[in-house]
Amino acid sequence: MSNMDPVSDLLTRIRNAHLAKHDRVDVPTSSLKTEICRILRDEGFIRNYKLVEQRPQSVLRIFLEYDENGTPAISHLRRISKPGRRIYRGADQIRPVLGGRGLGVISTNLGVLSDAQAREQRVGGEILCEVW
Repeated sequence: MSNMDPVSDLLTRIRNAHLAKHDRVDVPTSSLKTEICRILRDEGFIRNYKLVEQRPQSVLRIFLEYDENGTPAISHLRRISKPGRRIYRGADQIRPVLGGRGLGVISTNLGVLSDAQAREQRVGGEILCEVW
C-alpha cells in the first residue's frame, strides 16, 4: 500500500503508540523518517531507533521515551508542511517552538535539521513538523 504522506504516517504511528502505552513502534523505513528519528533521539523525545531488515521492506523500530510516572516524552506532534500546502521559512523566520521547550524539524539543503540547528547555521527550508 502506498502512502501519500510518509511523515504524517510516522507522526501518527508514534502518537498512537504513545496513547496505547507501547514501548516501541515499527514504521516502514525511509531516509527522511530515519533523519527525523535521529533528531527526536538527539533532543530526548525518543529513547532510540534502529533499522530492522525484513522482507519485503525494512522497518524502522522506534523505542519510545516515558518518564518515571509513565508519561510520554512527546505530548503533541503536529505536521506543518503537507503535500497539498508546503510551508517554507527563511533562516530569519524560523522561531523556537513553545519558547524553546518544543522542537521544530526542518528539511534544508544541508539535510534535516532541528529548528535550533537551522537558526545556528543560518539556513531556511521546509518546516516538516513540530514536537513538544
